[in-house]
Amino acid sequence: MELRLLVTFEKVATVLSFTRAAAELAYAQSSVTSQIRALESSLGVELFERLGSRIRLTEAGERLLPYARQIIGLADEARAAVTATDEPTGAIAVGTMESLTSYRLPPLLELFHHRYPKVRLTLRPTLGDETRQALRQGTYDLGFLMEPETEHPGLESEVLAEEPLVLVASPRHPLAGRTGLTAVDLAAAQLVGTEPGCPYRDLFEQSLSEWSPPFMEFGTIEATKRGVAGGLGIALVPRITVSEELESGALAALDWEPPFTLFTQIAWRRGKRLPAHVRLFVEQARRLVSEQPG
Repeated sequence: MELRLLVTFEKVATVLSFTRAAAELAYAQSSVTSQIRALESSLGVELFERLGSRIRLTEAGERLLPYARQIIGLADEARAAVTATDEPTGAIAVGTMESLTSYRLPPLLELFHHRYPKVRLTLRPTLGDETRQALRQGTYDLGFLMEPETEHPGLESEVLAEEPLVLVASPRHPLAGRTGLTAVDLAAAQLVGTEPGCPYRDLFEQSLSEWSPPFMEFGTIEATKRGVAGGLGIALVPRITVSEELESGALAALDWEPPFTLFTQIAWRRGKRLPAHVRLFVEQARRLVSEQPG
């Protein structure tokens, strides 16, 4: 089995498209097809089922995929070892969500930009389920998650910090300054939040599902904050995203504790051998994110 054939197989198996794999590998589609046929011929099995315009892995393909990924990872590690310099080098594709990118990751990104300029970081904005799927498929090297669960099938993960949440409103909102707020009080108010799929928005909505309150949806955490400050409603957000507004008085924290806890985590595919520059990123994330205040 030639390494280049395994690389092509792994890419096709990840994206489940000969056309997309060819584009990402900078090959002609006919080359990808020929390489897959050559690999199937050498193994004496079919690796993909062709279903019209779609493909899927056969049972043999499913068995080969984790071995292909291990072999490719070892080849990359060997190449890095024999060409190693004192300076970390390599690419890292990272899945993350907006609130973490904007408020948890800047010190980490600044460190790598200034101290490790040969490590090429690509941040891809995705939410929990999409991030986990991309990690399992090998599309992302690492992913940042904000979830109540800390165990994820097919993934290794580390908790970096508990993520405190706060319910905020304009200081002029009728609920501002009231004590002992209940779910009934909140359900009667206009709720503001980011798009569905955002973990704290979804959990907040679920906690009030008995009353089915409507949500006014904003695309980003910044838009949500502006809407709340303008008196459009109340929102549950990570405390770190509104610490400045709470200190300045632009927003007020409401007297309500969410009945759930979220943890900011870093994750990667289980069994994946992390190259040295990726391990360095995990180590620095562990140090910098865990040291930040809530």
